[in-house]
Amino acid sequence: MKRFAAIATLIFASFLSAQQTAPKQYVIKAARMFDSNAGVIVSNAVVIVAGNEIVAAGPNVTIPQGAQMIDLGDATILPGFIDAHVHLTEESSENWYRDFQQRVLRLPAEQAHYAAMYARRVLEAGFTTVRNVGAHDYQDIGLRNAINAGVAIGPRMLVSGYAIGATGGHTDDYPFPADRVAPGGPRLGVCNGPDECRAAVRYQIKYGADLIKFMPSGGVLSLSDPVDAPELSQGEMNAIVEEAHNWGRKVAAHCHGDIAGKMAVNAGVDSIEHGSFLTPATLTLMKEKGVYLVPTLLAGEYTGGKLDRFPAVIQVKAKAAFGARAEMFRNAMKIGVKIAFGTDSAVSPHGINAQEFGLMTQLGMSPVNALRAGTTVAAALLGMTDRVGSLEKGKFADIVAVPGNPLTDIHQTEHVIFVMKDGAVIKKP
Repeated sequence: MKRFAAIATLIFASFLSAQQTAPKQYVIKAARMFDSNAGVIVSNAVVIVAGNEIVAAGPNVTIPQGAQMIDLGDATILPGFIDAHVHLTEESSENWYRDFQQRVLRLPAEQAHYAAMYARRVLEAGFTTVRNVGAHDYQDIGLRNAINAGVAIGPRMLVSGYAIGATGGHTDDYPFPADRVAPGGPRLGVCNGPDECRAAVRYQIKYGADLIKFMPSGGVLSLSDPVDAPELSQGEMNAIVEEAHNWGRKVAAHCHGDIAGKMAVNAGVDSIEHGSFLTPATLTLMKEKGVYLVPTLLAGEYTGGKLDRFPAVIQVKAKAAFGARAEMFRNAMKIGVKIAFGTDSAVSPHGINAQEFGLMTQLGMSPVNALRAGTTVAAALLGMTDRVGSLEKGKFADIVAVPGNPLTDIHQTEHVIFVMKDGAVIKKP
């Protein structure tokens, strides 16, 4: 009898253990599902989630008993959106001079709280994975770590640490008086000569960078540099890309100018960010070498509509970049360059990232290809096609839903009603 009781106790304990460790299951149902691989809408589909993974997705799926049903009604289920160009640790306001003051006076620990707020806004807008391409004080690395540890709520992050560039270039800081502020160096991403550029790459990797971001050309929102001029030599670019690739890191190249863009492509970069002045010849070279374009249309749209808040030198550069982007984007589509979704969020407010979809379609991209730019294509750029970008078995349970059909109204992506990341419900109707 005692032996029977002991066996019964063991069986009951095993049952309780199994019940406690079994992953939670969801059945997510809606009128439509976007198949990002095929680029089609599937009617009356469901997605089955167990733990943090998708176990099935489609119209003819067996629904497991005991799973929690989430019926989203007349909506479309999509893979979690991916933004390949954000800066979650900061955000511009309506007053550039106030932004400058905050940048100087706000302590890093204080700014980290703002970063966590921005991260949550972006996740609630449906962006479950982002690539953070440049931050100060290694706050992007800290934010990524806090999200991974469950301390903060935000998207899955790939981060670059400090962006790398030349003294006086777009990554170098404001032109503070030299006798009052210590100059930047390779640890802070400022380098001169191939050896320092290699050191800058190694420093970012040392502190936890997933990828490397560097500045072949000037930028719009900096004071000292022309927007389209090359700011690094070919040897410096080659050193940055070679060192990053040797360490298994991809390289994103901030580049508005055409000459600098061609130099960056020849150096072997994985993506060109912005690309405002790229010519058909350079775009053709990008296609031949498999280099992605991340056009960040929203940054130009937002800046171009608020020029009066910037110093005069920035206004001139912003007008030039904004005026060139449409022709460049259309040429890139015509030539067949791989285009991944990216917003430069921080130039625009965090949380309105989905407006990029509408801007892409305004310039001639089909709604299907715009959605794929923010799912499958961006996943390929990030090297994460085995985990994100589509709704299929074995992928992370990163799922969003929007009202109606985004293929007939792409702006529905701006009204996300449901967000799941890693199997956790973040937002629901």
